[in-house]
Amino acid sequence: MGTPYWYRRVFFLALPLIFSNLTQPLLSTVDTVLSGHLPGPAALGGVAVGGIFFNSVFWTFGFLRMATTGLVAQSQGAGDEDQLMHHFARAMLTALLIGVLILVLQKPLISAALALLGAGGEVHRNALVYCSIRIWSAPAALANYTILGYLLGRQHARTALLLQAAINVANVAVALTLVIRWHWGVAGIATATMAAEWIGCIVGLAIMLAGGAHPSHVRWSELVDGESLRRLFALNRDILLRTLSLVAAYAWFTRTGARSGNAILAANAVLINFLWIAGYGLDGFANATEALVGEAIGARRVADFRAVLKASAVSAFTVAAALSLFYLVFGRNIIALFTNQEEIRALAAQFLPWLVVLPLVAVWSFLLDGVFIGATRAQELRNSMLISLIGFLALAVVLAARFGNHGLWCAMLAFMALRAITLALYLPAVERKSFFVVENPVEA
Repeated sequence: MGTPYWYRRVFFLALPLIFSNLTQPLLSTVDTVLSGHLPGPAALGGVAVGGIFFNSVFWTFGFLRMATTGLVAQSQGAGDEDQLMHHFARAMLTALLIGVLILVLQKPLISAALALLGAGGEVHRNALVYCSIRIWSAPAALANYTILGYLLGRQHARTALLLQAAINVANVAVALTLVIRWHWGVAGIATATMAAEWIGCIVGLAIMLAGGAHPSHVRWSELVDGESLRRLFALNRDILLRTLSLVAAYAWFTRTGARSGNAILAANAVLINFLWIAGYGLDGFANATEALVGEAIGARRVADFRAVLKASAVSAFTVAAALSLFYLVFGRNIIALFTNQEEIRALAAQFLPWLVVLPLVAVWSFLLDGVFIGATRAQELRNSMLISLIGFLALAVVLAARFGNHGLWCAMLAFMALRAITLALYLPAVERKSFFVVENPVEA
């Protein structure tokens, strides 16, 4: 099959995934917009800190989505439907257990997170209200990760889009009612997001059942097979360490910004949505790459693997360039949508140039993440992120002290570049181990 075939396949798989991924940050984006129009900066700051907490907690368990996608894609490429369903069932069971544990430990988790993020005064009180309500969505949010991982691994991109759309339509509808009509304020924002996660979980499971993914296909003895669980644990462990390193970088970014005052914290909260939007959009190509790379490895077709890399790289960079141009032209208008407070608008506009450049650099780290997840090479992902985190922390300390918030955004740009460079150095070894070395692909 020639190059045009792979460009078409990558594009038609990535396009609905781009729209699907772009709907994911709408949960926090809607929260930011609504809180940005409440009186005073404390509501926006409180919701922003709460959003960082939940992004951090849920991202910590991002292996539920990533490992599921890679394993399901490889099983699909190998034509092993039975193993495919057991991969999903193990991930779902893990998600529900972790979600219940988060609920049990919610008070110390929230207290520690708010102290770590440095929120004080009225911002702290608003963040506490937001977190205490939204945390009840934890089991549903983590279950949604596994459902999405299954859909991506099976290349059901349109279904993934439908699921994400359902979550966000529910969020907007409930939020507008509670905040605009009933004046619940921050509590209404959190309640709407919690309700949307549960609605999405129910809809997602219904979609899977309608598509033939029935629990009767799963055998308990195989589900809890010791060797399979050990291999899954190794994969999840390394992805978890990788994700914790990423969370640490964003947490340090938020804490450093908070030290500069509530206005800088709020401005960064607005601008970080530019990064989320770019990230989730470009992750459409990363997700397509995960599925196609996993399928190629499962089928042992190295030519397909190389063709996917080339088509994904060209397509993703084209979209990244378009995003940068869009931010350059419409960046100030987007900032105005997030908040009507002039001080925050002006501050955000000062740091907007960093967000214009960021997609052109970050695209490579996102795309290579997709390659390594599809190949289930978690050890390399972990090592790359640890190296990048060390570099980011060193740069953030030095540059923020010298150049303030500009230095902090410069360190974030360097962090994305380090992720891409370190993963690129590992890439030849991943191809060799995936196609020319006989080993279990889920062992790190």
